[in-house]
Amino acid sequence: MEWTSQSDGTSVETKVSPSAQYRIAYLTKDFEQYLWFSANYGSYLQIEYFEEKEGLLKAIQEYFPADAILAHVKSGAWELLDTVRNNPGFGNIPFIVLVDNLNPAVIKNAKAKKADDIFATDFSEGDLLNRLHYFTKRKWYVARKASQKIESEKNQTPFWKRTIDIVSTGTAVILLSPVFILVALLIRLDSKGPVFYKSKRVGSGYKIFDLYKFRTMRTDADQMIRKMAALNMYNVKTTAAEVKSENSNLCEVCQNGGSCNRRLFLDGKEICEKVYQTQKDQKAAFMKFQNDPRITRIGNFLRNTSLDELPQLINILKGDMSLVGNRPLPLYEAEKLTTDRAILRFAGPAGLTGLWQVTKRGKGKSDMSEEERTELDITYAKNFSFKMDMEIILKTFPALFQSENV
Repeated sequence: MEWTSQSDGTSVETKVSPSAQYRIAYLTKDFEQYLWFSANYGSYLQIEYFEEKEGLLKAIQEYFPADAILAHVKSGAWELLDTVRNNPGFGNIPFIVLVDNLNPAVIKNAKAKKADDIFATDFSEGDLLNRLHYFTKRKWYVARKASQKIESEKNQTPFWKRTIDIVSTGTAVILLSPVFILVALLIRLDSKGPVFYKSKRVGSGYKIFDLYKFRTMRTDADQMIRKMAALNMYNVKTTAAEVKSENSNLCEVCQNGGSCNRRLFLDGKEICEKVYQTQKDQKAAFMKFQNDPRITRIGNFLRNTSLDELPQLINILKGDMSLVGNRPLPLYEAEKLTTDRAILRFAGPAGLTGLWQVTKRGKGKSDMSEEERTELDITYAKNFSFKMDMEIILKTFPALFQSENV
């Protein structure tokens, strides 16, 4: 594991092209710190903010394939790091620990827990963007080496399989074209930005491609949050006495020399309970808005109905994947499956549905392990046939009416 070399200076330097929009899952309970980070790095990063680690994990699994996780130790970074590193499903996703102050003890702990790096929250030491650039280059290097490993395997899609893909998917696209057009119009009317959302996935032969979905999130979420924060948190009108640092934690009664008998001590500082509750309510009221800018109105509907997945039919027509095959994986998850045996799962075609999904359904195994799933993927890659594909397709239809997502 390499660690960022330390350097002096507090300015944010950008040696990486502004077009490199890395997706960052940012965990902290300090919302003002997030706003500072967004203001300094928002032009170069697509930042998704989380207060709780459970929400972050769910987002990565369901809709936000993060290029890296940044998590503060005061918000559960160590526990989140343990979860990520002990769960094969998250693979080798880059993890950066954030602390208020760097010291040998936290650096040692970060190395022991297999964090990729550690930064102070002011980012005065080290170059975050260059570090993220390194993580990306590492993924592509792993992809190239993995692709070389399975060159000897037969990973070409047979003619019969490609024919089924084109005929069935082409027919579906024609029949569903009114739905495509309607959804595209609704997305454009609902918010500015592209109709489609792309995320990098690893498919057959360990080839990386763009997986398409309908966009369900606003592209200007970070800018909206900063504007809303200015209106809701920082532009609240105050009296002249309230802006004085020594009185900012006291209510009007306290400031005028009286006593409301509601003074508290918080983090070693005296604060009036009235002021504390007002500040808490203001932040709570604002935090209720934080998800609104991220998921559009039509986006909620598309996710709940799985219509956002329809553009994957285009991936099948392009030949990126097949109707039946092994699930294409995010780069950070695929990176962990590059051992001599596990990598064989990439020798078979990537697909919309596959053997492990229907096996999971058939045996009622909601807790199928990553090892079991990988073995099923390898089995399919070695043995797939016309008969097997037809059986998987027929078994997939009943699963569509089940509540659990396969």
